[in-house]
Amino acid sequence: MISRRNFLKTTAAGIAAGALSLSALEIIDPKKLIAEEAKDKSKVRWVFLVDTYKCVGCGLCVKACKNENEIPYDANVTRTWVERYVITKDGKVHADTPKGARDGFTTSKIDLGVGTEDGGNPNDILAKPEEHGPNAVHKFEEINPRDIDKAFFVPKLCNQCENPPCVQVCPVGATYQTADGVVLVDRTWCIGCGYCIMGCPYGVRFFHPVYHTAEKCNFCYHRISKGLKTACVQACPFGARQIGNLKDPSDPVTKIIMTERVGVLKEEYGTKPQVFYIGLDREVR
Repeated sequence: MISRRNFLKTTAAGIAAGALSLSALEIIDPKKLIAEEAKDKSKVRWVFLVDTYKCVGCGLCVKACKNENEIPYDANVTRTWVERYVITKDGKVHADTPKGARDGFTTSKIDLGVGTEDGGNPNDILAKPEEHGPNAVHKFEEINPRDIDKAFFVPKLCNQCENPPCVQVCPVGATYQTADGVVLVDRTWCIGCGYCIMGCPYGVRFFHPVYHTAEKCNFCYHRISKGLKTACVQACPFGARQIGNLKDPSDPVTKIIMTERVGVLKEEYGTKPQVFYIGLDREVR
């Protein structure tokens, strides 16, 4: 694992770089990946594969995840979500994820989140106006279809990093990594300090609205450890999500990762994310 000092240095460098868009387009070298995995003698290393070409933003994965993992359906938090990107011909990037895309994208307007009537900046795309006072309003941006250059959806979830910073910053060991690579949270040990939430460069952690402990995607560990698919993989009708064992060369997911052009998010942080993307666009944040 990377040291906390190196992680903070890397994080600072990433912030200073202003979230470099090209870093999202990092292409995986199969030979390097095989060499790294060979060092680990365990027989299983869970990885996730997302095909952005197949995602239609229906939100069925988000619904399934909430129902499976005790996340209140109406709560403005979610373990996995889908982002919509609309790139206009002037090069501007418009992105949103209303309610985490729990209900899909029901309008062509871009959800800017909740702001104030006097022109204040929207600040929470998951929030409801009533949560921000009497002057709060939900704001949208309408884009002329003729101005759109391209548009696509990107599912996101915990990257189950090989070098997870969340594990390193947890002062009580409530966040830990299993032998097969999945990062879990023990609610009975979590003290709610929030260090792991601040330490995650992917923004996938949050406080559970009922238990008030750190929460995130865990690849439905209670399911995959029994040979089942994750709830989101099972719910996706288009095969945009897949989970597999990187240690198994015959696994369909492993074959794709090793033979096709795949990328990861924010490679510059040195966390070695284990969620791989097909068709990852450079505009993805």
